[in-house]
Amino acid sequence: MVNRIKKIIPRRLFKAFQPAYHFLIAYLAAARYKFPSRRLIVIGVTGTAGKTSTAYLIMKMLSEAGYKTGLSSTAVFSDGEKEWLNDKKMTMPGRFFIQEMLARMVKNQCRYAIIETTSEGIEQFRHRFINYDVLVFTNLYPEHLEAHGSFENYQAAKGKLFAHLKRCKTKYADENKVVVKPYSELRKLDLSRVLKTIIVNGDDRFASYFLNFFAEAKIVYLTKPEKDLNSFLKLISSENITKDFSLVRGSDIKSNSQGTEITINNQVVNLKLLGDFNALNALAAYAVGLNQKIDSLKLKEGLESVNGLAGKLEFVKGSDLQNFTAIVDYSFEPKALAKLYETISRLEHKRIIHVLGSAGGGRDKARRPILGHMAAENADIVIITNEDPYDENPAEIINSVASGAEELGFELNNNLFKIIDRREAIEKAVSLAQVGDLLLFTGKGAEQYICIANNEKIAWDERNEVKKVIKSRFED
Repeated sequence: MVNRIKKIIPRRLFKAFQPAYHFLIAYLAAARYKFPSRRLIVIGVTGTAGKTSTAYLIMKMLSEAGYKTGLSSTAVFSDGEKEWLNDKKMTMPGRFFIQEMLARMVKNQCRYAIIETTSEGIEQFRHRFINYDVLVFTNLYPEHLEAHGSFENYQAAKGKLFAHLKRCKTKYADENKVVVKPYSELRKLDLSRVLKTIIVNGDDRFASYFLNFFAEAKIVYLTKPEKDLNSFLKLISSENITKDFSLVRGSDIKSNSQGTEITINNQVVNLKLLGDFNALNALAAYAVGLNQKIDSLKLKEGLESVNGLAGKLEFVKGSDLQNFTAIVDYSFEPKALAKLYETISRLEHKRIIHVLGSAGGGRDKARRPILGHMAAENADIVIITNEDPYDENPAEIINSVASGAEELGFELNNNLFKIIDRREAIEKAVSLAQVGDLLLFTGKGAEQYICIANNEKIAWDERNEVKKVIKSRFED
């Protein structure tokens, strides 16, 4: 029905009334499901990178601590009873879907809801009428600039979520984290006030921007030893300083091919996840747990129980005869890829064969040759293919990415290949693989579709496709 209305209204007129339209849809969605976020402790996670992993770690940590928790994220949905892959091709789906998910969480007696919250979702008021309690900021650097117009606009979009916290109504919860509506001041004495809290990555240069929003409690998590509480207090305006202000410090990060170790507030946490960046994501999750007054030993056990996240540094094995390593990862922008390369460099391997692409639809065109350049710097063989072309010419996107590799002397059909069909690109990579090689497939992760022109979608699961091609090579 909504799409029909959008088609009837002239484009220019619809654009003028777009903010009001988005706001109205947000209200109607929340009203339809009786404002379910009021009956949950809601944790929002935002930032440029690390959102999905941090949100997943928080969910698993809270669940292991004994609190049923729901999740809406790029990779995974959970209503507290079951968990399934995000099949919406959107990090923050439509308002009716989100509110329905929150209602299902309430019905399933969840105590917490974790919502990965994006800048584009915020601009479309998808966060409105969600009563957030805790907001987590992971980091900020240039991304989605075509959509927002500038980095300043992108930062301001994130800021709107933190400004929204002041509008969110106060909640009270009992000792089991059940949100209860107190009908008298006396009843409040038996309950705990759920403090409106901001949790910020103190290692990020934009930490002070997010700390300067209203909150009843503020937590900075960080790994830089030279910073202390006063380093941040002096950056906060007097009206935004709160008495409940604390630091959660991570140190001694050690990574190897088996996992990552981090010491948090003098407690050693051994993650089964690869990469220093996951240590920082775990640190953010730990800060959430402390804010919720959960025993530190339970937090440690919860984080250590996580074996991996779908499509995030996921190892794929298609055959017992497979004699090379295959990894599928969602990373699609330069900084995330840099961290990924750093992580896989610690894995034992001979050559790296990298299959990648870049999104179409006008998204971040400037990064395309950068991706190709980075692939050539870090891989021995680079295969450029389709990712999500949307309405752009796939060949033009591929040529743009490939130009970055060609700058470093990579030669077409020697150590550089351009293959539009993604399945054929995977087949090429597997056919070239030799004993001890590492095959890296980035850009899709656990996404369930490839988006092409005319709003069409092709069903796709990179992990399954890689597995099938490897199986075919060794067992057919």
